[in-house]
Amino acid sequence: MLPSTHTPSAIILGLGTMGAAAALELARRGVRVLGIDRFAPPHSLGSHHGGSRIVRDCYFEHPDYVPLLLRARKGWDRLERDAHGGDPVVDGPIIHRPGVLYLGPAGSEVVDRSFESGRAHGIACERLDARAVRARFPQFMVPDGWGALFEPGAGFVRPERAVAATLALARRHGATLALGERVLEWSDTASGVRVHTDRGTHEADTLVICAGAWTPAIAARLGVPLVPQRVVIAWISPRDPAACAAPHMPVWYVDRPGAPGVYGIPTAPGQGDPSGMKVAFHAGTPCDPDAPRTPPTADELQALAAATAMHVPGAAGPVTAHATCLYTMSPDGHFVIDQVPGCTRTWIACGFSGHGFKFMPVIGEALADLATAGATRLPIEFLRIRS
Repeated sequence: MLPSTHTPSAIILGLGTMGAAAALELARRGVRVLGIDRFAPPHSLGSHHGGSRIVRDCYFEHPDYVPLLLRARKGWDRLERDAHGGDPVVDGPIIHRPGVLYLGPAGSEVVDRSFESGRAHGIACERLDARAVRARFPQFMVPDGWGALFEPGAGFVRPERAVAATLALARRHGATLALGERVLEWSDTASGVRVHTDRGTHEADTLVICAGAWTPAIAARLGVPLVPQRVVIAWISPRDPAACAAPHMPVWYVDRPGAPGVYGIPTAPGQGDPSGMKVAFHAGTPCDPDAPRTPPTADELQALAAATAMHVPGAAGPVTAHATCLYTMSPDGHFVIDQVPGCTRTWIACGFSGHGFKFMPVIGEALADLATAGATRLPIEFLRIRS
């Protein structure tokens, strides 16, 4: 047993979305935190850039995520308050809530499952038929026979701003952040963990790995086949800018059976660059995160522009900017949050599969619980390592 005067310590590997959240939550609890990242978050090399990320509580992926989302909502509100209270750490709002509109043909699993999860948890949402969608949101082309779900309390967050604010607050609470430092290896010791980097050796009581697309290289012993994917995103200058701006337009997601879903995030005040409506397919192609990133091709951008024009005619327009980001796919599309097999003091969060950012605050809480107590009351059992 550690002496009562011992200050608990933790090392965080990776300071993007989940690593930043874990660093802040542990530092708030008085843990001596060292965060290590080979880059300098926020940056454009991983999974937390692109200007916006959707936040929603009606969840078609699995109903067990909803309690975590409701907890995350409180965390987002707290981050907004803390980031702008007293001595602000970022400029501009982190959260925008113009609502989210889910669209699909009759029998769409996205629409139906989102409604079922929302109804089961008392989340404000409204089912709409095609005529009602066209009347309320004339920006959209909705065929007869299609349906929709509107979730008014949903919206999007500014990911770079969220990560920057979280890391700044972690520092205020005493965390040390070692940026531009590359991890070479790590191991358990008799009393804790040891991490070797290209700058030296660090020791602590516990280790939390949040390495995103680099998880397979850092934690090969995990035993979960994670696949990094390259995802193309684009910004389109809408033909009707006013109609395609929040709060007049919601975030939207179109379920296209037999094809990847396509989504869009409206323009918003203070957006900055890149300007325009952000659009992307909810799909990617396998890639090596250490290889030079291939920019979007003309065919990829044309496919996105065409899908957008088909469903949102008012958003038809030229592509003004583009980028790529990374998904890290687990075999079943669900997160992995667990102890690393054979390592009693090392925890990992990975495989967020293109839908993890909205959980940022609650994943930070769960990881802080695990790192300090070895358990959490948050409902993450369904996210443990699965055979």
